[in-house]
Amino acid sequence: MPTLKELADMVDGNLVGNPKLLINGVSTIDDGKPETITFIGYKKYNKYAPICKASAIIVKNKVLLNNLNGIVVNNPQEAIVKILEYFSPQYPEERGIHKTALIDSSAIIGKNVSIGPNTIIGKDVIIGDKTKIGANNIIESGTVIGKNSILSHNIHLYHKTEMNEMCIIHSGAIIGSDGFGFFTNGDKHIKIPQNGGVVIGKNVEIGANCTIDRGTIGNTIIKDYCKFDNGVQIAHNVLIGKGCLMAAHVTIGGSTKIGDYCVFGGQAGAIDHIKIGKKAIFACYTAAMKNISGNKIYSGAPAREIKEKNRRDAVYIEVKQLKKRLKIIEDKYLN
Repeated sequence: MPTLKELADMVDGNLVGNPKLLINGVSTIDDGKPETITFIGYKKYNKYAPICKASAIIVKNKVLLNNLNGIVVNNPQEAIVKILEYFSPQYPEERGIHKTALIDSSAIIGKNVSIGPNTIIGKDVIIGDKTKIGANNIIESGTVIGKNSILSHNIHLYHKTEMNEMCIIHSGAIIGSDGFGFFTNGDKHIKIPQNGGVVIGKNVEIGANCTIDRGTIGNTIIKDYCKFDNGVQIAHNVLIGKGCLMAAHVTIGGSTKIGDYCVFGGQAGAIDHIKIGKKAIFACYTAAMKNISGNKIYSGAPAREIKEKNRRDAVYIEVKQLKKRLKIIEDKYLN
């Protein structure tokens, strides 16, 4: 069990209070527990500091401690990440290759790779050193997985998927399935062959039950450092730039190109064949329906700059209230 001083040293913070105070875990600021440490990352949580029962609080502003034990740092969120890593539970891991795994003789398996029960590794698959692959996964022919990656359970990587190093794929993800490619001739929907692949950069995290479709001719590309929440759908031939964040149930239509460091809130998305500039931010439920410039915040469907959207909403409310007043006048004097 670490002392408060040891945790302060760990996060390069300034100790306030008892350096020998023992800390045995982490709790939330609004439900603090004795013998734990918590943090205040946003001003709206300042109100909990005087009543919090945690033994110590990580803060940016020392005044919030008010004679409480704590650690003062420039970035409380960054500090709590380090402390959460320290207190992360250590679950037992299966090491080595399980006897029920089916691995084609042509596959190249790196050093210190772990492969779980009932996982199938196809022809000419390459798996980098120290990668961990869970149970019941299907990795089809020609797929490449970089070193130090982690694949959980029940994942399907279709053929010729390329994934760089230090990626994390959570359970239920399907990568490289056919894109939704059809053209209609009369009353017949004719399937377009999907001959491309999926290329994923390094240090990408893909949440549970995400789906990323293979390209039609070229590749669907997810660049480095992207992070996807659960249930994200990426259609065929999409290009997603470096460092993009996508919350749950974001949907990106086919052949759309997204610039670096864009952020999509929950259930936001974009239609097919458009371009979105770098560092664009989309509020929840926002739908990009035409080319969008970057470095701005958008809201609504269709997506508009949030200031314009708020102005339109205000006008709509005023018009609605005016119509209501006119109806009252009409009923009073004309009926």
